Amino acid sequence: MTLLDDTVNQILLERAGDAWPALHEAGLTALGISERFGGTGGGLADAAVVLRAVGHHAAAVPLAETWLAGRLLSAAGLPVPPGPLTAAGAVCGGPHPGEVRAERDGAGWSLSGRLRRVPWAAHADRIALAVQSPEGPLAALVERSALSVEPGRNLAGEPRDDITLDGVAVDAVPSAFTPSGLMLHGALVRTITMAGAARRVLDLSLRHAADREQFGRPIARFQAVQQLLAELAGEVMLLETASESATAAFSTGGPAAETAVACAKADAGRAAGAVAAAAHQIHGAIGVTHEHVLQRLTLRLWSWRDEYGSEAHWQDRVAAAAGGGGPWPVVCGEA
Repeated sequence: MTLLDDTVNQILLERAGDAWPALHEAGLTALGISERFGGTGGGLADAAVVLRAVGHHAAAVPLAETWLAGRLLSAAGLPVPPGPLTAAGAVCGGPHPGEVRAERDGAGWSLSGRLRRVPWAAHADRIALAVQSPEGPLAALVERSALSVEPGRNLAGEPRDDITLDGVAVDAVPSAFTPSGLMLHGALVRTITMAGAARRVLDLSLRHAADREQFGRPIARFQAVQQLLAELAGEVMLLETASESATAAFSTGGPAAETAVACAKADAGRAAGAVAAAAHQIHGAIGVTHEHVLQRLTLRLWSWRDEYGSEAHWQDRVAAAAGGGGPWPVVCGEA
């Protein structure tokens, strides 16, 4: 795992502006996807190492979205093509407001509708769709050229594009991967990347507090700054622990997996605000300048906290899980 961690971090550090070719050549863009379907193998823990590094470096690459698309396609028995991908699915309260209608068209299907704020849609070669049809959930792979794409951005400047399908013919196949399943996978991905970003925020804050001097001494020696650093470190540790627990539960599967992800994403949303607030207070005005990496990280934390379900959404899911058998099975990871 150390070799994998070192490799992905070196690539993202050296090729920050154009990391995709190097990541693809190293087999890191399809990690955690079965080789049977075109992936490079490995488990979810391996994929989490790469996803965490993407958050840590605030890397502008659709690696998380490609992984989501790969999971969606491989779960339906479809091959995962090379190149940058993204995934989308309409679900009430989900990540991509809108609706896609699936109608029979001979032996295949015709898709029509609109989805909003799809990550990296304008930059992806293809888009994997999780669609609810009259015959059940379907998975389909659509060429970007078959879609109408309206570019957009989130708070951090990452592509979040609106797509329109107008009778697009596809060879969709039945899938156990529902739009809600896509939302759950997306919540896990965002939690992992947020943990990586939060760790970098802590590292930057510790370094700045040690280097920045005021009144003849480093600001890290002031009690108020020490308290902020302690609070920041505590929030980052909680977020990392929640992320790791959710990844482990998701790898195992079972009824506890969804609750673990819900708890982790809810905590990630809460922690994002606390981490960003403490870090910017420690850095002062320099942290919000365009040239400083801190603002690229905190803007992502603020953006990602609301993607694939806000903390309020996932808190409701945790409450619903605890409502049947009480909170104890949830706390013990049994529900």
